[in-house]
Amino acid sequence: MIRAGLTTEANRTSGEWVFVDLGFAQAVKSCGLLVGDGEPKEVSFSQLRTEILDIVAADGKPLNLLIEAPLSVAFNENGNPTGRRVERRKNQTRYWYVGLGCSVLVAATYLLRAVHDAQSKREIRLFEGLASFKPKGARSSHSNDVLNLREIVWEGNAKSGRIVPPEQLAASTTDRLLSAFLVAGMDFGVPPIVELGGQPQI
Repeated sequence: MIRAGLTTEANRTSGEWVFVDLGFAQAVKSCGLLVGDGEPKEVSFSQLRTEILDIVAADGKPLNLLIEAPLSVAFNENGNPTGRRVERRKNQTRYWYVGLGCSVLVAATYLLRAVHDAQSKREIRLFEGLASFKPKGARSSHSNDVLNLREIVWEGNAKSGRIVPPEQLAASTTDRLLSAFLVAGMDFGVPPIVELGGQPQI
């Protein structure tokens, strides 16, 4: 069973954890992977898929799977795509339906289709990661992103970021929030977002 995780489950002791910084490239190691309290590593999409499928096939506690990619989408009252509240910061936007957001959403769809079809007996809870707003000129690192996302969840480090409940994601009361995978026949619900560098949750 795959479902959206709950905000109350976004803690170190709620189950086993896997943190993924998702990429979708032909020939480079575009993904970051961090399993539990291990060390991060950078892998290709194919390697990531294989390792995730091995993890979900194992018996054990519920698996909390955090993926740094859009796991929910928003549409406005006219039925057009619109940004979620966390995708706007000052003069910057990182909307799920443009640019890199689209690319990693496609990658997440392929990854979660494989997980869904594996029919794991363990419960899999999804959490979305957001590590898109980096200082200008800062070097991107898949390993650092998964480490920082783990710190927010496990340590409750408000200086590093925050956990945004699903009910706080809509930018307007007339927006509709949906699972990003409903269009592919997989409705996992709308998970909380672990936002790197966001303002502390009140």
